[in-house]
Amino acid sequence: MTRFRTLVLATAAFNLSFLIWFSFAPFTGPIADEFGLSLTDLGILASAAIWTAPPGRILTGWLSDRFGASTVFGIVLAYVGVFSMASAFATSYEVFFIERLVVASAGITFVVGIQHVAQWFPEEELGTAEGIYAGIGNAGAAGGALILPRVFGGEWSGPLFSTGWRAAFFYTGVVALVMAVVYVLIGQDAVTEERAESNRESATLSTWLHTATRYGVVALALGYVMSFGLEISMNGWLPTYFREGFGSNLVIASTFAATFSLAAGLLRPIGGYISDRLVRNQRDILPVFTGRYREQWTLLCMVFIVTAMVGLTLAGQTGSVLLTVAAGFLVGTACAFTEGAIFAQVPAMFPNRSGAAAGIVGGIGTFGGIGFPLVFSFAATEGMIHTGYAIVAAIMIPIVLLNAFVARPKIARRAHLDGFFDGRSFGFSESDD
Repeated sequence: MTRFRTLVLATAAFNLSFLIWFSFAPFTGPIADEFGLSLTDLGILASAAIWTAPPGRILTGWLSDRFGASTVFGIVLAYVGVFSMASAFATSYEVFFIERLVVASAGITFVVGIQHVAQWFPEEELGTAEGIYAGIGNAGAAGGALILPRVFGGEWSGPLFSTGWRAAFFYTGVVALVMAVVYVLIGQDAVTEERAESNRESATLSTWLHTATRYGVVALALGYVMSFGLEISMNGWLPTYFREGFGSNLVIASTFAATFSLAAGLLRPIGGYISDRLVRNQRDILPVFTGRYREQWTLLCMVFIVTAMVGLTLAGQTGSVLLTVAAGFLVGTACAFTEGAIFAQVPAMFPNRSGAAAGIVGGIGTFGGIGFPLVFSFAATEGMIHTGYAIVAAIMIPIVLLNAFVARPKIARRAHLDGFFDGRSFGFSESDD
């Protein structure tokens, strides 16, 4: 393996994982009809897709350090594939809900790939490499929104199934099983065995606790709530939003939603690249945070998210579909830039514990995907389907202020050392970092 082959392997596997994770979103209409679900039920289903991600990402990040990314990625893809296939045969909503809850854990593979890529690329290229991995991987949601309803649409009549959404869940599960085998057979955990061994030795409970309580990790984790958490909530909600808010049919609504997913996924490398570029050039774009180049860019991107969310509410209230799609594209762009910026910082902050750090940030970040759909669906049931975005924007403001506080040079220089608990209580000294 080489670093670029590893990047391609991790990206392809995560792209598939993301497609499977949100493969239910294009079929919310037919699924609701078959199981008799209300708009609130669909909001809960969209939220439930995220429930396993926080604990799952935290655990698999640590497991990737401990046992290697190749093994962990393969195991997750294998059981996700099996349960995706099983969900295609569900005859009751209760069984279907539980099976899709397990399938939704496909989202935990994000931190496995982050750890894997970090073991192959030098620090000055981490932002770009991780941005490519996560950006193209996240675009799997757009691929699902564009491809699945067209291939497995209402006119589907193929082998095994006469219902399109059942066929989609079955065949994507088969592909996941194949990818699991490929990852285990050709994946290599790190650029050298010595580096892989170093990760295994450092993966202890005390190192995880130390990492989890540092100021930098806490601030970035909350920043990931308002970026990636928002992204995954929008991936699950937008097809319903365009269908209910503008009267679009299944294919059209999914196509509109895909414009957000494409921006949120494919533009993510730009966020990482700009972070790397600012560091290499030592360029201040927010001079009040002099010398903290990555933090400046991350903070600016967070402000972009808040502004774009308010803009999405205003666009929706005009009743113009095209204006709303454009505003949604800007929200996706802001999410992409912020996510790329955050994961340019995370592995650079903890190079020997990149899995644990990525797991904490990535895991906590998904809580936004649980909470935000509930806000959107509540606003919709109250007759304010467009206003939910502005409400979420207001919720994000304290997170922006916290990151601005941590980005101050005096604090930022020690954000990986200082935390809410003294590192010495976990047996750490500054030399350990």
